[in-house]
Amino acid sequence: MVEQLAFIGAGVMGEALARAALSSGHWDAKDIIAADIAPQRRQLFADELGTHVTADAGEAVAQADVVVLAVKPQVLPDVLGACAAAIPPQALTMSIAAGVPLTRLADLLGQNRSIVRVMPNIAARVGQAASAYAPNQYVTDEQKALTERLLGAAGIVLEVEEKLLNAVTGLSGSGLAYVFMFIEALADGGVAAGLPRRQALPLAAQTVLGAAKMVLESGDHPGALKDQVCSPGGTTIAAVRVLEAHGFRAAALEAVVAAAQRAAELAGD
Repeated sequence: MVEQLAFIGAGVMGEALARAALSSGHWDAKDIIAADIAPQRRQLFADELGTHVTADAGEAVAQADVVVLAVKPQVLPDVLGACAAAIPPQALTMSIAAGVPLTRLADLLGQNRSIVRVMPNIAARVGQAASAYAPNQYVTDEQKALTERLLGAAGIVLEVEEKLLNAVTGLSGSGLAYVFMFIEALADGGVAAGLPRRQALPLAAQTVLGAAKMVLESGDHPGALKDQVCSPGGTTIAAVRVLEAHGFRAAALEAVVAAAQRAAELAGD
């Protein structure tokens, strides 16, 4: 039997995960319902994805096997106040509301519920997300597998302890912004060296994509891969020397830590 998915919130991330579910081949449009107060978001799900839609969250969750909470943290209490009682007792609730801990979710949903906290990133829109999830003690092995099937349709997924989700936020949740800045800087460098921007930008983006793919597929340490590119006295080692002199690695490291610390502050940890 195919699980019924209910998306509470049909925004960008909810849409990305719904599209990933459909592209996986495991779920069809008939297996998905989305609830949102915005008519234009409901219209998008209905017209482009072909799913069921409603403005009533209680209606959306009533028959769900998985409830995906894809709303902003500040509105989550009101949303769950309106629909928590309608969620079937055996359903898995998956929250992507940043900073809302499992204990708080249990208070809002009711105790003894299967709940998973998820930190995805917006690369889910292109099927290349890096997601992590933390389950509570009531999540079964089958529900973990279901979580990984859904999130895995949008990219890679790892299970982590809940206390590590702030670190995940600093690394992969916020990390796309750092990479976008790096791609922009690479392209600017290409323009400074004489390339037209229309050529510099795709070269920069593909270079980052290729490097990431080599790390994931080779299993080699990034430092070892870097050494393969650096010939003695060559162009690359000259460039690496400049990056090191300007604190490139230290800046990237501190950026991740700063974002993780801010995530902890926002969560009240």
